[in-house]
Amino acid sequence: MNEIAKSGSAVDANNDLAYAPIHSLAARLRSGELTASALVDCYLQRIARRDEKYHAFVEVYADEARTAAAAADRAFKAGKARGPLHGIPIALKDLIDTAGKRTTGGSMYWRERISPVTATVAQRLADAGMITLGKTHMVEFAFGAWGTNQTMGTPWNPWNLKTPHTPGGSSSGSGVAVAAALAPAAIGSDTGGSVRIPASLCGIVGLKTTVGRVSNYGTLRLSETLDTLGPMTRDVEDAALLFNVMHGFDPQDAQTLPHAQVDALKELKAGIAGMRFAVLPDAELGELDPGVAGAYARALDVMRDLGAHIHTLALPLAYKRMAEIVGKIIAAEGYALHRGWIDRDDLPFDRDVRDRIRWAKGLSAADYIQVMTERKNLQREVDAGLREYAALLMPTTPLPAVPLPEVDQGKAPMSLLTRPVNLLDMCALALPCGFTADGLPLSLQIAGRGYDEARILRIGWAFENATDWHRRRPPAP
Repeated sequence: MNEIAKSGSAVDANNDLAYAPIHSLAARLRSGELTASALVDCYLQRIARRDEKYHAFVEVYADEARTAAAAADRAFKAGKARGPLHGIPIALKDLIDTAGKRTTGGSMYWRERISPVTATVAQRLADAGMITLGKTHMVEFAFGAWGTNQTMGTPWNPWNLKTPHTPGGSSSGSGVAVAAALAPAAIGSDTGGSVRIPASLCGIVGLKTTVGRVSNYGTLRLSETLDTLGPMTRDVEDAALLFNVMHGFDPQDAQTLPHAQVDALKELKAGIAGMRFAVLPDAELGELDPGVAGAYARALDVMRDLGAHIHTLALPLAYKRMAEIVGKIIAAEGYALHRGWIDRDDLPFDRDVRDRIRWAKGLSAADYIQVMTERKNLQREVDAGLREYAALLMPTTPLPAVPLPEVDQGKAPMSLLTRPVNLLDMCALALPCGFTADGLPLSLQIAGRGYDEARILRIGWAFENATDWHRRRPPAP
C-alpha cells in the first residue's frame, strides 16, 4: 500500500487524487493501490476544511461513510467487489430520501423532516457499493435556476473565490461539491435545467435523463410531469457509469415500466464520424454572452473535425415560447404539491421561490390543460423533425456565472436554453466547452430524442476527448 493509501492527511493534500474521475479511482481500488477508507477520508477532510467556504453540504455522514468504506475494503480483500462503483463516494441532492436521515428539499420548513423511505436511486447506488458522503444544498423546493437559497444559504461557485457567483440551480450544492472536489460525483434533479445549469456554471458534466429512465420514488417532487434525476460528474465516462446503475425498471414508479434498460458504456467510445447534428437558427438562441457564443462556435468546429455534419433546424415554435410553457407547468404542478403551506406568510420560505409558486394560484385548469395539450403536440412534431439527426447542439446557458449582487430574481435567463428540452421530453448532456477571460466555465449542451442517453453520452465522450476543458480545476482556496 502506498503512502496515499496509508495517510489520510497525505490523501487530502493530493489534489490529483481528489480530482480524479471515478473510472480512474475504481481501477486503483480494484488493483489495491488505493483503499476505500483512504479515499473517503480524502473527501471528508476536504469537506471539513473547505465547506465552510463553499457551503455545498447540508449534512455530512462522516461516521456512516467511514463504516461503509471499511466494509468495502473487506470486500475487496475477499475478492467480492460488487462492480466498478464499489467503494466510490457520492453526494446526494437534499431531495433524495434516505430512511432515518433528514431530507429538507432545501426548505427550513422541512429542516427537521426525517425520510420515511430510501429513494430507489439512493438504494441502487448503495447496492452498487457507492458510499454516501452526505446531502447537498439546493434551491428551495428545486424551483430556481440561479442557485440561491435565502433561508438555508447559497453555495459558493468555486471558480471565483473573491466574489460570490451564481452556482446554478436548483442542484447548486451538487454542482459545487463536484467542481470543488468535495466529492467525485453527485446526484441532482432536473425539471427545467437543474442538473445542466449548475453543471454549466460550475464547469462539470451533467446528464438530464428522460422522464421514466430513473425512478423518482422516494424523492421530494416539484413537477410530476417533468422531474427527473441525473448524475453530475467529472467527465462523460463517469456519467455513463452512474447512468447504468441509476436507470431501469422500478415497480414503485410507473413511469419507468415501459422503458428497457440500456448499456451506455457499450459504444461510448465508438466515435461520431458521419453523424448529423442539428443546430437552432441564431435568432432562436437569443442574446448570448460573447464568450458563450465564441465557445459554442468553436465547439461546433470540433464536431466537424471529428467527422460530424451540422445542419440548421427550425422548430415549430419559438424556443423562448417553449421555455415559457415549461415555466407554467412547473409553477402549476409545484403549487398543487405545496399549496398546503406555501400560502402562509408566517413560515420561513425563500420569498423568491414562494412568489414563483404562488404565481400559479391564478392559473386556471383550462390554462393548464391547454399548455399540456400544446406540449403533447410539440413533442410529436419535434421528435419527427429530429429523427434525421443524432442530436441537437446548443449552449447550455446563455451566460456564464453571474456575481450574486447582480442577480435579478424576476428573470430566468439561465434556463432559456434548457427548459425546452424538458418540455419536449428529451435527454441532454451538459459538458465544459471553454472559459471566459475571467476564468468562468462555459458549457455545450447535447440534446437527444427521448431515451437516447447512450448516444448523447457517446457524442459527449468524443467531444470531451478531443478537448481538455474538463481537466481544468478551480483555484485552490
